[in-house]
Amino acid sequence: MEIAAQFERTAREARKGRLTEARVRATLGDLLARVNGSSMATVTTMDFLEGWLENKARELSEGSLPEYRKAVEHLHKILGARANQPIDIITRLDATRFRDELAKRLSAATANKYLKIARVAWTDAQRDGLVSENVFSLVKTLKPNAAKRRPFTLPELKAVLDACDVEWRGMVLAGLYTGQRLGDIASLTWQQIDFEQNEIRFITRKTGKSLVIPVADPLRGHLLSIAGVDDAAAPVFRSSFECASNTLGRRFSEILMAAKLIPKVGHGKRSGKGRDSRRSVGGLCFHCLRHTATSLLKNAGVSDGVAKQIIGHESDAVSRAYTHIETDSLKRAIEGMPDVTK
Repeated sequence: MEIAAQFERTAREARKGRLTEARVRATLGDLLARVNGSSMATVTTMDFLEGWLENKARELSEGSLPEYRKAVEHLHKILGARANQPIDIITRLDATRFRDELAKRLSAATANKYLKIARVAWTDAQRDGLVSENVFSLVKTLKPNAAKRRPFTLPELKAVLDACDVEWRGMVLAGLYTGQRLGDIASLTWQQIDFEQNEIRFITRKTGKSLVIPVADPLRGHLLSIAGVDDAAAPVFRSSFECASNTLGRRFSEILMAAKLIPKVGHGKRSGKGRDSRRSVGGLCFHCLRHTATSLLKNAGVSDGVAKQIIGHESDAVSRAYTHIETDSLKRAIEGMPDVTK
């Protein structure tokens, strides 16, 4: 009888327009306590996500964890005050707004990446009994942007190198002749380079994969020209060492502007869309050197397996996605790449 009376009181509040979300939760919590002696879980969204990130830190690679943290930061900012309320109040409308707000300042690929991370979080929350459904899985991903990443042409590479200072010239050559990501190149130290064996050793941040890549002659020549540091642990590229990825991406965009490969944007005309704003225009960014390396290798007649070993792709499917010229071993492959410095 008491439960029926409670429902009747709640219904009267609703008819008078005074029924709030907090009042509903309080009523349900009270009823649950009366029925089985336990109250409703009141874990807030941010409390859950902070604990979730701690667990993910034990599971994810060093390169992936920062992306999960960024996704949580975006969730907190976009959800606003709702992020500090119980997690089960987050609705499909909130999830849709999260995706749409990301789309305003990020590329479709990046927005989709953060949406998928939110889906993973809510899957775990659902498993833990904190939410009844995964509202983020109900939201569709965005259509890919028309401007996709593409390889640089040889004339474009020469224009980029002409626009570089000494340090960035080395980083571009390293990106081209090793196919590695910007963050891994910026973090290089001299102890990773063996001039006697003519090799560079990487442990990639994203995958944790260990790679040993022969040094192409154009890259070797540049590295020898800037060598001379006695400390083996010293960074190869001092100004870029340990810089944030968004800072490095912005600096490379400025090089592309100077090379007249993307439209120039003055400092006073920035969009103000934040540090995660789109960093590539017309499909060009530093990551395109990775595409270019794969294309040059394939164009030189290198097999898929050898190209995959050099670039460090995790699967044949990924390797095929990076291939732009299909033709039919590790050191000879590198030697077969053209010298873009001439």
